[in-house]
Amino acid sequence: MPRTGSTRAAAAALALLVPLALAACGGGDDSGAEPEDQSPEEVLADAQQQLTDTPGVQLSLTTDDLPDGINGIQKAVGTATAAPGFDGSLTVFLDGQAFDVPVIAVDGVVCAQIPLTPGWSDVDPEDYGAPDPAGFLSPDDGFASLLDTITDLEKGDSVRGGANNNEILTTFSGTVPGKDVARVIPGATGDFDLTAQVTEDDELREMALTGVFYKNADANTYTVGFDDYGVTKDLKAPCP
Repeated sequence: MPRTGSTRAAAAALALLVPLALAACGGGDDSGAEPEDQSPEEVLADAQQQLTDTPGVQLSLTTDDLPDGINGIQKAVGTATAAPGFDGSLTVFLDGQAFDVPVIAVDGVVCAQIPLTPGWSDVDPEDYGAPDPAGFLSPDDGFASLLDTITDLEKGDSVRGGANNNEILTTFSGTVPGKDVARVIPGATGDFDLTAQVTEDDELREMALTGVFYKNADANTYTVGFDDYGVTKDLKAPCP
């Protein structure tokens, strides 16, 4: 059916209204736009603050490439608290064998259940090439302290992650000095590559550090996971 003049006018008006409606719903008008994204420095500063402020997290520390012939820590899993404290287990590689060692560390005292030794023993973790896990959440000497020592900081891609792969994580990368890494993991030397993954709520979810952790050894990577922010645990040293 041929269009009348009024039909053509209505069609023309509709053609003009559609782009305006689309713009109002999220396109060209800046008045309804989200504020500018934070800078990488601001995101990591917020992540550092959250990790410093939390009473505790579920923490995992792992490496898949511990250098050959090295006595060192292969894995640590447990609850890290701001007490400072840690309740979990360390997998220590010693003389070519891996040993799972339950550990409770509180404010400078590290208690471990040494294989083939009854009860709890007071140990020096450096004897096993391991850090004191109670210091993992220390604001001055823990993992959070590394976030404000990064140079050449760059923002990378966003990826899916988290326990159920239901989080959007933004990747940040840069370089940190070995002297700062050594505060957390003794023996670290030289510069380290650091990659951090941060949630949309600015929680640090994962940190990967690559460099020389052990004297006269090749570089390797430790990956640290942080979950369940806000967890609490009252810890007491069980060793004499």
